[in-house]
Amino acid sequence: MNKFFYLTLFALVCLAAAGVDHVVGGHRELSGEELQQAIAELDTTLAKLATGDGPSYKANKVTKVTTQVVAGSLVTYTVELSKDDAVKQCTVSLWTQPWLEKDGTNVKITCEGDDTKVDTTW
Repeated sequence: MNKFFYLTLFALVCLAAAGVDHVVGGHRELSGEELQQAIAELDTTLAKLATGDGPSYKANKVTKVTTQVVAGSLVTYTVELSKDDAVKQCTVSLWTQPWLEKDGTNVKITCEGDDTKVDTTW
């Protein structure tokens, strides 16, 4: 077990020394063009939710967006959402698996101070 610990520690030191800003499979914060594309994808997703039985949210302010490659792509938004003149701090998770013909997108929305959670797949 000590060998595994030291090997893991050595690998982390090597990554840090090489200047790698993220680990494969780890969370990576988006910026620039990637951030703008993610925000556009969020707006499209919220509009699609509103056309069905889902809530009618609008993104007011996106604070942070991270992405992670995990059996597809998981994009997590920290965002202010408005609905019926109420603004809430929320977390939106958008998990896409584009190779699936059906049920390849899962959307989860949780908001502070709100027991209602959205968890829908299409």
